[in-house]
Amino acid sequence: MVDRMLILIAGPYRSGTGDDPELMARNLARLEEAAWPIFRSGHVPMIGEWVALPVLRGAGGSSPMDPIAAEIMYPTAERLLEHCDAVLRLPGESTGADQDVRIARERGLPVYEKVEDIPGYRAA
Repeated sequence: MVDRMLILIAGPYRSGTGDDPELMARNLARLEEAAWPIFRSGHVPMIGEWVALPVLRGAGGSSPMDPIAAEIMYPTAERLLEHCDAVLRLPGESTGADQDVRIARERGLPVYEKVEDIPGYRAA
C-alpha cells in the first residue's frame, strides 16, 4: 500500500480567462477533474481555490479581481504547501501554478505532471 499524500492540484485558474467568470469556472472544473483519480488512488486532493475563494468571500471580496484577492489567493497556496506532500501540475500557462511548483521543489516535494505518475495510481 502506498502512503497517503495530500496533493495540491496546480494549474490555470484565472490565467488566460480575461477575468471572465465562466472561463474561470471552466478552469476550476478542469482542476477538479484530477481530484477523483487522486482520491481513487488513495490520496487526498487539494485545490488552492477550494480554500482561497471562501476566505476571499469572508474578507468581503466577491471575485479574484478584488484588490484584497492579492492578499489571499497566492498566499493560500503557499500556506497549503506547508502541509502538502506533492503537487500535480496540470498543463497550461499559470503564474500561480508555476509559483506552486517552485515552492514545492524548494521544499523537496515531488511534482507530478500527469496523474498517472502519482504513486499508487489506479485507473478507472
